[in-house]
Amino acid sequence: MTGPILTRREGGILEVTIDRPKANAIDLKTSRVMGEIFADFRDDDSLRVAIITGAGEKFFCPGWDLKAAAAGDAVDGDYGIGGFGGLQELRDLNKPVIAAVNGICCGGGLEIALSTDLILAAEHATFALPEIRSGTVADAASIKLPKRIPYHIAMDMLLTGRWLDVVEANRWGFVNEILPADKLMARAWELARLLESGPPLVYAAIKEVVRAAEGETFQTTMNKITRRQFKTVDILYSSEDQLEGAKAFAEKRDPVWKGR
Repeated sequence: MTGPILTRREGGILEVTIDRPKANAIDLKTSRVMGEIFADFRDDDSLRVAIITGAGEKFFCPGWDLKAAAAGDAVDGDYGIGGFGGLQELRDLNKPVIAAVNGICCGGGLEIALSTDLILAAEHATFALPEIRSGTVADAASIKLPKRIPYHIAMDMLLTGRWLDVVEANRWGFVNEILPADKLMARAWELARLLESGPPLVYAAIKEVVRAAEGETFQTTMNKITRRQFKTVDILYSSEDQLEGAKAFAEKRDPVWKGR
């Protein structure tokens, strides 16, 4: 696919690149395209893992395209499937997604990164929520960030809009790894291949349980697991892969996951 979103597929891995010069900002049309791409990724059983990154060396994504907004794009307009950027509100996305942050990651761009499962970042990456300076609210970040990092650090970012370098972002725990810029995508693909080789039904169960646990007590979620009230857990516990894992362990060999 050609701009504003580029896609590359290799085996069960999908790479998605935001390519909107100069800054990879997202307007309504781009958001709708991203929603269709990630919904297709979710629904395609042959795809196991996704990587999202930005084109160029300076920007991952600064979020909302303010020039498009000035030209008439409504901030509460139709972002398409999955909300802004296609990931933030995409239901039942039970596959791993990796963010490869190759530069400036702020506003809605940071919210997209927070919607992934693993964040790798180049050494020059920077992070911020500057919405406060333009008189609006970083809505998804206001919900997600205080759950991911210490409350007072999250509120500092939300209330002041200050920038964090990659070392501080890593220290507070929302960046998994820091890499030289020229090693970033290689590492993202290495990690994606590792996940591609893993058990997709287990990944699905993990993601559904983690989502549910954000809004429930520990015991409520545990009860749902033991009673097989999560669809993904019920499928897993009745699957060939569940039996294959036990057999492979007993036979001292690598399991062969079939996703069924």
